[in-house]
Amino acid sequence: MSFQAYLDNIQTKTGKRPADFRALAAKKGYAGPKGLLPGVKAGDIIAWLKQDFDLGHGHSMAIVALLKGTKKEGDK
Repeated sequence: MSFQAYLDNIQTKTGKRPADFRALAAKKGYAGPKGLLPGVKAGDIIAWLKQDFDLGHGHSMAIVALLKGTKKEGDK
């Protein structure tokens, strides 16, 4: 499955776009404009996404990659 397919599935399930997750992560103190804030672990974000959005591990890791800046919308 491509990275974009993960993002599309997440949007279908949650109604949230990647930009929405970036904004929510910033509001929660997990990320800033340049990526994850110091000290924030992937596990923190995964727990938040599982609890608040019922996302599985793979889909949560896609959001982590998006927030880190290692993957972007449209990536395969």
